[in-house]
Amino acid sequence: MDREIAPEYVKQTRNRRWLIIGAVVLVLASLFYFFKKSLSSTLESARVRTGTVETGDVENTLTASGEIIPAYEQIFTSPIRASIKRILLTPGTRVRPGQAIIELDKSLTEIESERYEDQLELKKNSIDQLRMKLNKDLYDAEISDKIKSLNINKLKADFEDAKRLQKVGGGTVEDITRAENALKIAELEKQQLENDLKYNRESMSASLRETELGAQIEGKNLQELQHKLKMADIIADRPGVLTWVNENIGSSVNEGEMLAKVADLGSFRVEGSCSDVYAEQVKAGLEAIIKINDAQLRGVITQVKPAVKDGVIGFTIQLDNARNESLRPNMKVEVYVVTSKSAKTLRVANGPAFTGKRKQYVYVLENGSARRRAIETGLSNFDYVEIKSGLKPGEKVILINMNDYEHLEELTIQ
Repeated sequence: MDREIAPEYVKQTRNRRWLIIGAVVLVLASLFYFFKKSLSSTLESARVRTGTVETGDVENTLTASGEIIPAYEQIFTSPIRASIKRILLTPGTRVRPGQAIIELDKSLTEIESERYEDQLELKKNSIDQLRMKLNKDLYDAEISDKIKSLNINKLKADFEDAKRLQKVGGGTVEDITRAENALKIAELEKQQLENDLKYNRESMSASLRETELGAQIEGKNLQELQHKLKMADIIADRPGVLTWVNENIGSSVNEGEMLAKVADLGSFRVEGSCSDVYAEQVKAGLEAIIKINDAQLRGVITQVKPAVKDGVIGFTIQLDNARNESLRPNMKVEVYVVTSKSAKTLRVANGPAFTGKRKQYVYVLENGSARRRAIETGLSNFDYVEIKSGLKPGEKVILINMNDYEHLEELTIQ
C-alpha cells in the first residue's frame, strides 16, 4: 500500500524547481544583455553622419505636392458656328502676335450678316416711310385746324350780323340763336381738333422712336455678328507656344468650342495641393518652397481654392523667379508651405535621428566617442531642426538612426 507524500516535501520540491528556472532565466538574460552590449558598444566612423549645431533661421513647413504650369495659357474658342478649313500652325510652334493659327469657313455666318444688313436697310426704309406718313398726317391736321379757325371767324361774323339785323327789325331771335349755336359747335370742334393734333404729335413721336429703337437693335445685332466674324480669324495676340490645336479639318465646331491653346513657356507658376487636414493652415500670403531635384525656388501662395475635392485642397503659388531654367511644364515637384518661422535660433541638419518628438535623446560626439544627451526641439523642416535646449553651437550631433543603441549612454567611434 502506497504512503502519502508529506506536504512539506512537495512544497520544497516545487520551490526548488521554480528557483532553478528563475536562475536559468536570469543567467540567460544577463548573457544576452552583456553579449548585445559587447557587440553594440562600438560604431564604425564610416557609418556616422553628423550635423553641426549652428545659429540660423528655421521655418516650419507642411508637405504638399505641386505641378509646374505656364503662367498663362490662352484658350481660343470658336465665336461662331463654323467648320475648320485649314490648320496653319502645328503644336509646339512658337507664335508671334498677329500670326494666324486656324482658318475657319465663315460662309454661313457671312450670309447671315448680309441678311442682317438687309433687315437693317428695311428698318431704315420703314422709318423714312413712317416719318413721311406722320409728317403728312400732321400737316393735314394742322390745315384742318386752320380751316376750322377760318370757319369760326365766319360764324362769329354771322352771329354779329344776326344780332344787328334783329336790332333793326330785319332778323329774329331764332336767327341769333341758330348763329350762336353754330359758332359754339365750331369752337368745340376746334378744341377737339387741337386736342387730336396734340395727341397725334406725341403719338407720332413715340411711334417714330419705337421704330428707331427697333432699327438700333438690328444695328447692334449686326455689329455683334460682324465682331464675331472678326474674332473668327483665330490670331495670336501675344507671343507664346502653341500647345494644342483642333486638327480635325472639315469638322464642324459650335460657338464656344475650343480650337487652340497658346502658352507662355518662358514664365511659370505652381498649382499645389495638400490634404484638407491642413485647410486651416494653408492661406493666401504664406511663403512656399518648391524643391526641384537639388534646387529650391521660393514663392507666395496667391490663391487658395475654396472647394475641397476628394479630401484635397488646391492653391496657386506665384514664383519669385518664374523664368528659372529648371522649370518645365507639367513637371511634378515637392512643395513645402511655410507656416511659421524662428529667426537666429540654434539649428542642426535634419536626419533620421530626429523622431519629431519635442523631447528626445540624441548622441553628441565628444573626443572620439558619442554620448547620449536629452534635448528639446522646436520647429522643423526638411533641412533643419530647431534646438530649444540641450545643445551648444559647434557641437556635432549624429544624424543616423540610433534606435539599436538607445540602451547605451556612450558609444565608441572607431
